[in-house]
Amino acid sequence: MIRPFSANAVTIVHGLAVFAIAIAQAMTRRFDPERHHRKSIRLGGYDYASPGAYFVTIVTQDRACLFGEISRGRMQLNAAGMAAQTMWAAIPVHFPRVRLDALVVMPNHVHGIILIAGTDAATDDADGSVPDDAAELVRATHASPRRSPQWSPPQSPPHHPHGPPRRSIGAIIGSYKSAVSRHINQLRRPRSGLVWQRNYYERIIRDYPSLQRVRKYIYANPRNWKGRG
Repeated sequence: MIRPFSANAVTIVHGLAVFAIAIAQAMTRRFDPERHHRKSIRLGGYDYASPGAYFVTIVTQDRACLFGEISRGRMQLNAAGMAAQTMWAAIPVHFPRVRLDALVVMPNHVHGIILIAGTDAATDDADGSVPDDAAELVRATHASPRRSPQWSPPQSPPHHPHGPPRRSIGAIIGSYKSAVSRHINQLRRPRSGLVWQRNYYERIIRDYPSLQRVRKYIYANPRNWKGRG
C-alpha cells in the first residue's frame, strides 16, 4: 500500500524545486555565451606571419573619437591622430620585412594595409628590402591555403606563451597599439582609460582586384563618414 505524502513532505519538495529553479536561473544569468565563449576572429590554422597583404582595422575603446574630426569630407587629425599616423609609418623600422600600403586614420579607428614579404631571395630586393610591387605579395597570399567546409584545426596547435608569433600580423598590431597608447597617455593629464579595443580586425587580401577595392574603400572613408559607427 502506497502511503500519501504528508503536508510537510510536499512543502519540502516544493521548496527544493523552487530553490533548484532559482539556482538554474542565476547560473543562466551569469553565463553569457557571447561574453564567456568568444570565438577567435582569426582564420584558424593560418600563418599570419606568411607573405601577403592584410587589410587591418583597429578601433578605439568604446569607439571614442580620439584622433580628430571629419570636416567637409576630410580628416582633420589632432595630436593623438598625428601620433597614430606617425607610429604607423614607423612600423617598418621595427619590422623590416613589412611594407605599408594605403592608410587612413579616422576619428575612432584606423584602416590600413600591411604587406609582409617572404624570406627568400625571389621575394626580397637585392638590398634585402621589401619589394615595391604589392601585386607580388598579393599573389603570395593567394597561394596560401583557404579554409574549406571540411577544414579543421590541427590537433595540437602551436603554443605561444608570450603572445602572437614574432613578425606576425598580431605582433605588428600589438606593437603599434602599444606605441600609440604610450604616446597618447603622455598627452593625457591625468591618464584616462584605455585607448584601443582589446582586439583588431583583419582580412587577407588574396588577389590584386581585391587589393584595389580595399585601397579605394580606405581612401573614401572620410567622405563616407557617418559618425561613431
